[in-house]
Amino acid sequence: MELSKMIGKMRTDSGISQEKLGEILGVSRQAVQKWESGTALPDIDNIIRISRYFGLSVDAMIFGGDKRATEELTFERTLNPQYSTLHSWENYASELQTEYTQSIEEGKDIEKYSALFKAAAALEDGEIKQKLAEILFDIVLNAPTRTDYRYHEPSDLETIRLVRSENRPTLAKPDEAALKDKILGAWTGRICGCLLGKPVEGMRTENLIPLLKMTGNYPMTRYIHDADLTDKIREDTSFRCSKGNLIDTLTYAPSDDDTNYTVLAGVLIDKYGRDFTPWDVSRVWLDYQPKNAYCTAERVAFCNFVKGYNPPESAIYKNPYREWIGAQIRADYFGYINPGDPEAAADMAWRDASISHIKNGIYGEMFAAAMIAAAASTDDIKTIIAAGLGEIPANCRLAEDVKLVVKMFDDGKTSEETFAKIHEKWDEHTGHGWCHTISNAMIVAASLLYGGGDYGKSICLAVQTGFDTDCNGATVGSIIGMRNGLSAIPEEWYKPLNDTLSTSIFGVGMVKISEMAEKTLRVATEK
Repeated sequence: MELSKMIGKMRTDSGISQEKLGEILGVSRQAVQKWESGTALPDIDNIIRISRYFGLSVDAMIFGGDKRATEELTFERTLNPQYSTLHSWENYASELQTEYTQSIEEGKDIEKYSALFKAAAALEDGEIKQKLAEILFDIVLNAPTRTDYRYHEPSDLETIRLVRSENRPTLAKPDEAALKDKILGAWTGRICGCLLGKPVEGMRTENLIPLLKMTGNYPMTRYIHDADLTDKIREDTSFRCSKGNLIDTLTYAPSDDDTNYTVLAGVLIDKYGRDFTPWDVSRVWLDYQPKNAYCTAERVAFCNFVKGYNPPESAIYKNPYREWIGAQIRADYFGYINPGDPEAAADMAWRDASISHIKNGIYGEMFAAAMIAAAASTDDIKTIIAAGLGEIPANCRLAEDVKLVVKMFDDGKTSEETFAKIHEKWDEHTGHGWCHTISNAMIVAASLLYGGGDYGKSICLAVQTGFDTDCNGATVGSIIGMRNGLSAIPEEWYKPLNDTLSTSIFGVGMVKISEMAEKTLRVATEK
């Protein structure tokens, strides 16, 4: 609407005369008449007076629009993201209950805020919830440790080494003649173990065990086949196994974060060498994979890098997944290139893990890397586990729970009893329990012990137990593959894959498994 017509309309709508408006504004009736006829325009001072009297913003008067303004000028509005469209991994406010559980477990003195966390978590996504999440994060960040907390769980490497167990095993130098077979076995073992668990990743045991029984594969002894899944079985099973992950539909190993990280670690070493830093790891993440290739703590860390949070702050800022399994699945390559040297493997694992995890999240990667390195030197499963425990704090939750598994094995408990104990301690029906480092590390340790060094039995135990099936199958497969070598892995596990692995890494794509192993061997023997 033109300014002249706008002034006339507002005046007549208000029921006042031209003379009265002139009196209010301190001008003559003739001036108002000229403004309304369009033969003259009010100056800026009079426009401001008119806007204030009629409650219309100045910009609306100048640019048109007859909507009355009761708020301040439009540039004072705030713009917010569409929180409901954000993935929970990128929306801290959507994981407040996970944050509370995580903080309590790591000993933060925040129990008095329990009701506040619960109330805030129940709110709909929006600005108020986001503001409360900011306050709660500040509370968590600055909360003291409870005085009765009995664990000592540092996140810096120097202190971790100071509080390690004094009973670390002494390992013989690995047999270099056997190392080629061992490293190829480790790569192959990891890839096949991952693929065994991949079709049922996310399936809880109340669905997993019946599915395995219906397909004649319980106790598990082989891959799940697409041919196993009859129409009736598909109808009776609420969880859908992705056809692209079933062995009889494949001619190569499909891309998976569990195997991408192993390849990506090779890229890291190629680019920065053995003395890489946590900062170097963060740059490789940004440069070589898209955001959606990263999950949970890794997604948070990736987004934090983009925002300017560098390691180790990238692992802390609004990261409720900081002790989840994501670092543990990144350990393998560091074990491969440090055969027989668990300490060196754990050192590299710390540098990798500390960009996205703290405490037991870091220890999980150190534990796995050290076990893989040890498996190049010894066949004894308990020594392999002891080597892993020897690189993490003696008095941490991860060490305590893995030692419980070892004790149950030593006490003659059956595998069923030990795995039942893991389910008793950790709830697979919560994301936190299902994906935590410790619950899955317990499964890895138990599968190694009860598998007795047999590749197929070990990875099948790791998968049929539930929790993070592809991660655990991969880690167990990697350790036993390094221990036994490819020559001890039956062909039915790896032959269908045609020596080929797909990745989502920029500039890498498909790789030959044997070529990756040969390159790894060169790096391992150049140290």
